Amino acid sequence: MTYRLSTNSRNKACDALCGEINTGGAGTIAIRTGTQPTNVGDADTGTLLGTLTFSATAFGNSSTGTATANAITSATAGNSGTAGHFRIKSGAGSIHSDGTCGQGTGDLSFDNSTIVSGGSIAISSFSVTIPVS
Repeated sequence: MTYRLSTNSRNKACDALCGEINTGGAGTIAIRTGTQPTNVGDADTGTLLGTLTFSATAFGNSSTGTATANAITSATAGNSGTAGHFRIKSGAGSIHSDGTCGQGTGDLSFDNSTIVSGGSIAISSFSVTIPVS
């Protein structure tokens, strides 16, 4: 038998996880070059391309274990480079999570992962899912 979570448990876990981003104010998502750090708690790596800000309430309530981000404010790129990973931090600045990103690939997919300094960085949709098992 496989250990599984009920939909109710998945929703509660997802809501709690996503709610941590709101601690201390609106959380942020930084887009960086290169590979993500080995561990979530490790220091930031790569060049910071830009930092986008979540809404005051980062995510709506989850459904079937998935929560979708509310509007994420776009940002102006401070540097040029290829998006390789992202880091989410709470409003208090604590590292929450990270993941890969790229053009049509990764945990966060861009239509064009080449970011140009002075250009706009936008995220049209982002979700977090707690799996059944």
